[in-house]
Amino acid sequence: MHERAPLLELANVDACYGRIQALKDVSLKIYAGEIVTIIGANGAGKSTTLMTICGVVKASAGSITYDGSPIRGVPAHALPKRGLVQVPEGRRIFPRLTVLENLEMGAYLRKDAAGIRDDQNMVFDLFPKLKERAHQHGGTLSGGEQQMLAIARALMGRPTLLLLDEPSLGLSPLFAKHIFQIIRTVNAERGMTILLVEQNANIALQMAHRGYVLETGRVVLEDDAKTLLHNPEIRKAYLGE
Repeated sequence: MHERAPLLELANVDACYGRIQALKDVSLKIYAGEIVTIIGANGAGKSTTLMTICGVVKASAGSITYDGSPIRGVPAHALPKRGLVQVPEGRRIFPRLTVLENLEMGAYLRKDAAGIRDDQNMVFDLFPKLKERAHQHGGTLSGGEQQMLAIARALMGRPTLLLLDEPSLGLSPLFAKHIFQIIRTVNAERGMTILLVEQNANIALQMAHRGYVLETGRVVLEDDAKTLLHNPEIRKAYLGE
């Protein structure tokens, strides 16, 4: 189906937490411009996959290639400069910095003042609530607003590939819906490639182009998202049917 090289490729990746093997022989590909989702039960290894891509968890076997270069062993802090940015689970914003200062932290590697200003306006257009709260400290925002800020801060880095870990976790359905609309928008309008880990398999598969199913650290199924969404076994296991 794809003749071009993937933007990100994991081939036969293993990863461990101490003596526990968290990922076993994981292979996946993400092509530029796609939204790809990883679904699975709690503890299946979804977040570990993202953290292994970013080097926070060390891969013990296999290869990880991003934009044509191997990145296994590259320190996590070196990846944003190369356009690989993660929004980790749990909205890790800077609570004592204002919304504006948090956004500035997202752009700290950039030198293009005019572009930074344009992107600040862009994220305020996407998240009008953040514009209203520009001078409030991050810690005073609601959970949903903090999640918006975490995503907006990542967007300020102009990522080529955005890794999103459980963006709807703990959010009201209304906030979650808004977050997913934003994800769709940045993919459609800015061509941003997105790898999404999401507990809500139904909404993730509706949004994504392709999906991978993880069970106990292994990829057990991969397909077009629409096909997975209508797969009776997936619906029974992950969509509560």
